[in-house]
Amino acid sequence: MEARSWAPRRQLCPQGSMLLAFASLLSCLLTSSQAKVYSRCELARVLQDFGMEGYRGSTLADWVCLAYFTSGFNTAAVDHEADGSTNNGIFQINSRKWCKNLNPEVPNLCQEYCSDLLNPNLKDTVICAMKIVQQPQGLASWEAWRRHCQGKDLSDWVDGCDL
Repeated sequence: MEARSWAPRRQLCPQGSMLLAFASLLSCLLTSSQAKVYSRCELARVLQDFGMEGYRGSTLADWVCLAYFTSGFNTAAVDHEADGSTNNGIFQINSRKWCKNLNPEVPNLCQEYCSDLLNPNLKDTVICAMKIVQQPQGLASWEAWRRHCQGKDLSDWVDGCDL
């Protein structure tokens, strides 16, 4: 009769990483069916309806420029960072500080799930973006805005949109 070891078997992947991989795959599948890529003028009109024009000194052109350079106007855009955080939605709002992903220890200052920021109706995204621009950096909180939009003539972003 063989002696059998009662030591636990080593798993190829820890259970937590399998859960994370499954959740990421599931979120991609669920959100891709809801994805919307806005046109420039369509987005400007939606943002105007949400009261973004003039909010904290910003213009609609600022927001449209930001959305283009962060997500290409895609509401379902998700970018994975090296630190494990994600940038989510049309404004690429980061999970490290602003929304709740799988890590329960993040501040979640917008009090939203990151998946809510992928919704094509943009309500949750706009509410969160408004909280972000209330910070001292304002729109400069986004590197894409600093690099591509700040200090530039942005009138072309809303030109011809019948706002």
